[in-house]
Amino acid sequence: MKFSFAFAISVLALGTSGAVAAGKTQYPLTLENCGRKITFDKAPERAVSIGQNSTEILLSLGVADKMVGTAVWVGPVLENLKAANEKVPRISNNQPSFEGVVKNDPDLVAAQFVFDVGPNGVVGKREQFEELGVATYVSPGDCAAKDNSMRDGSRSKLFSMDSIYQEIGELARIFDVQDRGEAFVAELKQREAKAIASVAGGKAATVSLVFWFSSSNVNGDAWMAGKNGAPGYITQVLGAKNPIQTEEEWPAVSWESIASHNPTAIIVGTMDRRKFPADDPKVKIDFMEKDAVVGKLDAVKNKRFIELSAQAMNPTIRTIDGIETVAAGLKRLKLVD
Repeated sequence: MKFSFAFAISVLALGTSGAVAAGKTQYPLTLENCGRKITFDKAPERAVSIGQNSTEILLSLGVADKMVGTAVWVGPVLENLKAANEKVPRISNNQPSFEGVVKNDPDLVAAQFVFDVGPNGVVGKREQFEELGVATYVSPGDCAAKDNSMRDGSRSKLFSMDSIYQEIGELARIFDVQDRGEAFVAELKQREAKAIASVAGGKAATVSLVFWFSSSNVNGDAWMAGKNGAPGYITQVLGAKNPIQTEEEWPAVSWESIASHNPTAIIVGTMDRRKFPADDPKVKIDFMEKDAVVGKLDAVKNKRFIELSAQAMNPTIRTIDGIETVAAGLKRLKLVD
């Protein structure tokens, strides 16, 4: 798939069009969400968000006063949301217990990952919450064309920001703040179009990128992005290519295999989380520069690293940050005009 300047302009036009103001939500509101029907008789008043993207969407929609807890954080909140976020209690930085969520008496649980709230959710199953009268909403970005039977899942089709725009729109309807939702989506689309247009000269077609999220062991197999997740989308819209052509979201790939592809540049995941030593980007880069095999890669010898928030590597509103950061990095490294 090739994305052109014309595509970028069309995205921009979509983001700026829409002269008709958003209407009020008519309750009861019923939506289809990740294979389940959910109904709201009124806007939620006590929401818990599990997953940083779910939190940042709700904060961006201006409903912090309707939130009673957040959980599962990878890094700091977006700077423009910091003040609002400080008003919302943090249940846990990682996965909370089911009891830890329901003790906050939520009427909505919004989750970023099926892994947390789903058929085998480590926090809880949707049925468990529904039995207590708690509605659940799971990000469409983690459901569309995705098999979640393994932890990180696999995707049969390329992720698209459309699923995140859908999430913003649906949460805006649920909370009856459609005008805020439409304005937020328009802003994200404008930024996406501008970043795509910034590398529209065509040289990116000669660039191959690999995205290293983390590893259980620094010198072991690396968790690299497969072809259809958010990094795949970033790569595609910028006109580059990803040599890791598996449908798995985050396969463990040997460095010998990565070396055989000799990528042009390496996108290094950054995060505050320190579950694994390779969560630290400095540890990642130090390993690559000192390892006898990896140190011989052109990208490593020429220090063609682009540091990118791990949140942007997941299907989130920050994937737009990812497009902007990678585009700027390609220009900085003089890989595109």
